[in-house]
Amino acid sequence: MVLSRKVAVTVVAMASLLVWTHVPVRSQSTLGIVRGRFALPASGLDDRRPALTDPRTRPIVRQPRVGVVYLEVAPSAAFEEPVRMHERMDQRNETFVPHVLAVRTGTIVDFPNSDRIYHNVFSLSPTRRFDLGRYAVGHSKSIRFDRPGVVRVFCDIHSHMSAFILVFSHRYFAVTQPDGTFQLPAVPAGTYMLAAWFEGEVKANRQIVVRAGETSIADLPVS
Repeated sequence: MVLSRKVAVTVVAMASLLVWTHVPVRSQSTLGIVRGRFALPASGLDDRRPALTDPRTRPIVRQPRVGVVYLEVAPSAAFEEPVRMHERMDQRNETFVPHVLAVRTGTIVDFPNSDRIYHNVFSLSPTRRFDLGRYAVGHSKSIRFDRPGVVRVFCDIHSHMSAFILVFSHRYFAVTQPDGTFQLPAVPAGTYMLAAWFEGEVKANRQIVVRAGETSIADLPVS
């Protein structure tokens, strides 16, 4: 009899725990996928500046061309998931790696120096102005990005070094593969404007319809 009472108390306690720890989430059945290909332009902006201390004007390593595809307006009451709020843009072989980084607002980006020379990362973009100063190999400095927009990143020592950081207030964005393909998962059903960015400019946009439980194909030719 005593054992039965203990079992009953244990069951009630576990049931109470389950009730209190339950967190409702948006049903996956109301979500769809957006998949497609962005026809990447042959070239973009020329970000080279007059050399300050290093006369070279071309990067040593050329990275694959990529773009960023995103929803112009985020859906209301959208399904959210844990967000990685720490990213990295390396300085390697006198090149920013990656050349294009897309992040959420509130993300901290680390800028480690992997070269055996000094670098000085800075930006004059209104979205986030900063100047990290000169630092040597093995050191890293960080910046938090709190406002949505485009940030152009340079090195004050090497004029051929440049990169872009795109900051979004929502999670509905993706950096394309080098062939232009992309995927936006878990998008709430609805009608949206899809935009494609490349090297400082919005190159294409189109209206898309996302249906629950389906994959919408949305190719983006250059306008």
